Amino acid sequence: MRTEDKPVGFFDSGVGGISVLREAVELLPKEDFVYFGDSGNAPYGTKTVEEVRKLTFDAVDFLLSKNVKAVVVACNTATSAAIEDLRSEYCDMPIIGIEPALKPAVEFSRKGKILIMATPMTLAEKKFSSLMRKYEEEAEIQPLPCPGLVELIESGVTDGPLVEDYLRRKLEPFLESGIAAVVLGCTHYPFIKGSLNRVLKKDTPIIDGSQGTAKQLKRELTRHGILNRRNNRQMIEIFNSSDDPKLISLSHRLLESKGE
Repeated sequence: MRTEDKPVGFFDSGVGGISVLREAVELLPKEDFVYFGDSGNAPYGTKTVEEVRKLTFDAVDFLLSKNVKAVVVACNTATSAAIEDLRSEYCDMPIIGIEPALKPAVEFSRKGKILIMATPMTLAEKKFSSLMRKYEEEAEIQPLPCPGLVELIESGVTDGPLVEDYLRRKLEPFLESGIAAVVLGCTHYPFIKGSLNRVLKKDTPIIDGSQGTAKQLKRELTRHGILNRRNNRQMIEIFNSSDDPKLISLSHRLLESKGE
């Protein structure tokens, strides 16, 4: 099989990376994809860096067994913990990570705080600290750890009172003083944008890195000369480390959703 005909591998700690896969499927309609969600070991955001690094390498090994030509680490926590080590180990293959989309939030130049919703581990890692320092003189940036939100989404709860009550408790302390923008620093969070919009003021920008990551994937495939240009029907395979069949169904449902 020619390299360009091989699928692109996607990995996340659970179903969250489907939000990034969804963008890539739309942007790259001629590519095939293999998605692996590690829901059996989720959430990653409360684990140690060493634990997340090992799980990430195990997931990439699984994708390599499916003969992928590139890997997208569609998980902020795994990117923070392992992306540099992955690129060193697999130096001949495009390895694309994701990070909170802070730059576009700063460029809005709105009054108030920029809230970065993410898992505790993503916010604690040096990669995030470096990103925050880059923009701290241009904007007031407020990290907002959201333990438990990934678990809600993994259970299929992406809307309704449970999600809205959780978000209201998190965001109410900042509503009066003003929120410039909300950055979604976890790939699970785009699936609760509808609830987030109902809790926030209507004009508050909500930003995630899914589209930017999909564009970076296209750039890397092009740079390596392995962009698929055939016209066959697109194939998408979804795997999960959990033995709960509902997670595969949830993954397909999220892939087909609009994320609002």
